[in-house]
Amino acid sequence: MAIIVGQQAPDFKLFNTEKKEISLSDYKGKNLVILFFPLAFTGVCTAELCSVRDHYNVYTSLNTEVVGISIDSLFSLEKFKQEQNYNFNLLSDFNKTTAKAYDSLYDSFAFGMIGVSKRSAFVIDADGIIRYAEILEDAGKQPNFDAIKACLEQV
Repeated sequence: MAIIVGQQAPDFKLFNTEKKEISLSDYKGKNLVILFFPLAFTGVCTAELCSVRDHYNVYTSLNTEVVGISIDSLFSLEKFKQEQNYNFNLLSDFNKTTAKAYDSLYDSFAFGMIGVSKRSAFVIDADGIIRYAEILEDAGKQPNFDAIKACLEQV
């Protein structure tokens, strides 16, 4: 199902690295940036999430939380988060339900892997409406963080 700006964001319930279930409704009243990323510990994914970590004050100043979502297990994500000192939730979509709901799943990925999250970025406003959607076919590219910030400044 294609994601359309202006639609209600698909709900999700996923576990974070502290083994706590997190859902979209936990962010009601705040803006939320969802970043789907292919795999923990890979170069582009690490650079992308480190950029968010290093500029997290920009998001908080705009009443925004950020979550990173991948198909990795919560145990792998816990190690990844610790090693990189990420200051936002990483959520495990091991069963791929949320990536499917956000149209962010590769049919085929590197090394014959099937069902890996596409690198994608979504801005969801305080009422749960999608205000920005970027789904990248090329996993080697990062989302347009300037466009994400511009969107957040307008919501």
